[in-house]
Amino acid sequence: MNIGQRYKDDLFFQVPFSNGPIIGLEILTITIKKWFEIAVSNYCQNMFKQTVKSQTYFFILFMVLFGFNARSNTILIPMDESQKNHLKAYGIAYWTLNQDIEVDWLLNYRGGSFACAALPAIENECVIRGIGFEVISDPAYGQIQSQIQAADVNMEIMHLQKPPKIAVYSPKSKLPWDDAVTLVLTYAEIPYTVVFDTEIMDGLLAKYDWLHLHHEDFTGQYGKFFSYAQKDWYRKQVAEYEAVARKYGFNKVSQLKLAVVKKMREYVAGGGFLFAMCSATDTYDIALSADGLDIVGEFYDGDAQDFNAQNKLNYSNCFAFRNFRVSQNQFEYEYSNIDNQPEERGLTEKNDYFKLFQFSAKWDPVPCMLTQNHTQTIKGFMGQTTGFKSKLVKPEVLVMGENKSIGETKYIHGTVGKGTWTFFGGHDPEDYQHQVEEEPTDLKLHPNSPGYRLILNNILFPAAKKKKMKT
Repeated sequence: MNIGQRYKDDLFFQVPFSNGPIIGLEILTITIKKWFEIAVSNYCQNMFKQTVKSQTYFFILFMVLFGFNARSNTILIPMDESQKNHLKAYGIAYWTLNQDIEVDWLLNYRGGSFACAALPAIENECVIRGIGFEVISDPAYGQIQSQIQAADVNMEIMHLQKPPKIAVYSPKSKLPWDDAVTLVLTYAEIPYTVVFDTEIMDGLLAKYDWLHLHHEDFTGQYGKFFSYAQKDWYRKQVAEYEAVARKYGFNKVSQLKLAVVKKMREYVAGGGFLFAMCSATDTYDIALSADGLDIVGEFYDGDAQDFNAQNKLNYSNCFAFRNFRVSQNQFEYEYSNIDNQPEERGLTEKNDYFKLFQFSAKWDPVPCMLTQNHTQTIKGFMGQTTGFKSKLVKPEVLVMGENKSIGETKYIHGTVGKGTWTFFGGHDPEDYQHQVEEEPTDLKLHPNSPGYRLILNNILFPAAKKKKMKT
């Protein structure tokens, strides 16, 4: 039994003392408060009929409650510049939700802070994980809530209730590059499950609330890593993909990958949350647009491609992009013109930045959640897909981050059916140009990374209680 299990509405019930990960003293406190509420009600209704014994009982309960309320009982985890470890703060929010304790996400208040009940076990976890926090009184937190809820300020309180079940789409074999999402999930101590084509084809996505795609090639061209074709890891990747394709009756890996992205589309339409980075963004839409076409060169699948495929692309199938041109040069390390090339960008690491848009916390809480940060200007980072040409992004897509001066969109969001998707260009927010076979980033050196915060915003977003529209 988790520490956040709520007491029943009636007076008499058994108090669980040690059935969860935290001793039941906190629940006993809640229990006594509940008894006190009932005693107050009875006392007020029968004020002149109470016996001396009842009045003594009331007095004792009053003193007990006063003793509990005398101590501060709200934990505030600030997410502004004062926070020692922004990334692990998301992990403690997730951990708290996993104990059945609700967390308030204070949008635009001190960088998007978190608040929850001041239980000793949560305080201890914050200390252990090196997270900055403040313990404040209920009246003090009430003042913060009043400030946030004022009509003339761009703030809002989102109540987080249930931690999402997270799946990361990744091959079983080890590939020589890191994955920013698995890095930050591991660092923040947020649990996840690795799934790949077999799990997708077997219909297991419905078990998860949130799905991440990273450095993946959904066109079936093995990332176009032709220059690594003699490497053991490349050969193992090809063998693994081809075996799975045959298992499900496909002659080509490109056909398998198309079936996978279609199942992912069904997952999102049914209410799932999809988050993609790097080449998983544009190749996802390219695969959908080329449904029924062969855009894969002979080097990758053994037969000639349809060189007239460009004129047959169906952009209506795509989540985010339109009017793009696919690269049918099988030896070009690029999939399409969606991605901004270095020569087109004209930037270096020293002057590469993108800016987050500001959204109304009260009227547009979803993009506001996804852009919570302690800075609005984020340093850029490259990837096989670095950023998206703004002119190729569909007009209905919500742009959340961009470098307007070079016509590049970096961070976008949209809906499909009952679900949502988010695309984030680039490979690793703290490694400007991550190379194949390079060591993974050590996030101990970047505990306050604004770019990694954007990833973790997407992790907590599905936990938010849906609010009724204000119109």
